[in-house]
Amino acid sequence: MAQNGTPLCDTPGDSANAQGLGSGDLGIPYFREHDGTWGYVFGDSWANPAQQDPYLGSPVMLAQANFDASGGSPISFTWAMPTGGQARQLFNYNHQTDNGYGWEFSRIPNDCIEFGGRTYIQYTSVATWTPPAGYDGSLMSGVAYSDDYGVTWQDYPYHWAGDTQGNNQSMYGMWSFAGIDPDGWLYIFSKRWNGTHRNTGDGGAIQLFRIQPNDFRAGNFGAQQNWAYVNGSWQWTTAAPPSVILSGNAIGEFSVKRIGGTYCMSYFDVTDYSICTRTAARPDAVWTAPKVQIAGNNTFPPSHWGRPQLPFLYGGYIHPGSASATSLTLIASQWNGQQGQSPYRVLQYDGINP
Repeated sequence: MAQNGTPLCDTPGDSANAQGLGSGDLGIPYFREHDGTWGYVFGDSWANPAQQDPYLGSPVMLAQANFDASGGSPISFTWAMPTGGQARQLFNYNHQTDNGYGWEFSRIPNDCIEFGGRTYIQYTSVATWTPPAGYDGSLMSGVAYSDDYGVTWQDYPYHWAGDTQGNNQSMYGMWSFAGIDPDGWLYIFSKRWNGTHRNTGDGGAIQLFRIQPNDFRAGNFGAQQNWAYVNGSWQWTTAAPPSVILSGNAIGEFSVKRIGGTYCMSYFDVTDYSICTRTAARPDAVWTAPKVQIAGNNTFPPSHWGRPQLPFLYGGYIHPGSASATSLTLIASQWNGQQGQSPYRVLQYDGINP
């Protein structure tokens, strides 16, 4: 039987707890190509499944030796990064202070990818979780990398300015690495930071750009090509910024992955209160209409009927090891927020047909 909302942390004695992580959210999966294993990157995390217990930080990573794409057995974590001991924060920075860029509350991972012997995490530095209406509350976004597969990390010197650095609603706030296509390009989707899920200026806009993997590794981010609508047609160009390819409802966390030759997208539709999916033959092709997969309330509207129900849901990350483009594994998050109870957890859903 496929997993249909199996908690992957927050249960005393489970595999996450055995690695020192009692409560965490996101659980962004990626393929560790150097040894064929799997990594899962969490956001704010605690050592025990209660909010007042020791805070581990963000991001935090657990790893898995073997993933069962059939869903017959749930994800089980085998070890913790960065050292193989108990889970702890990957990046070397302090919370709720100025680390040289301005006040930051936390650094929240948006996606992770490994290629060419280097691991990359794109993150958003959050300045405030309670920004005024129309502001996204970010400090900046950046890319951290590891040349020892997650043990030690350092930042690229270039950062994308956020709200409190004077660039509110930056379209480079949150990224998803769609992967290196057979054409040799690394395709990246990005959007505004919407970590509060109440960003009234969001608009659900998503853009697309691509870059050669060697340029990305070198930090030559200016070498990106942009998918843009210029002079009446869509084209890859360096002469114009990326154009919005999708928009509409406010969107929180999102994920794009190439699964079996098909590009699959999932995202938390904040307005619809659901996790939706879409597909396309190519990153720059037309995407299908959104399809509700998991609903915060499955009694209304009719598009939610019969869908798995997960109150206080968000996230919705596509597992790159999914069985096929018609049988995805999604990692969804759930927030509780009750003092004395676990603040977050992640859950596994298999057999998702986008």
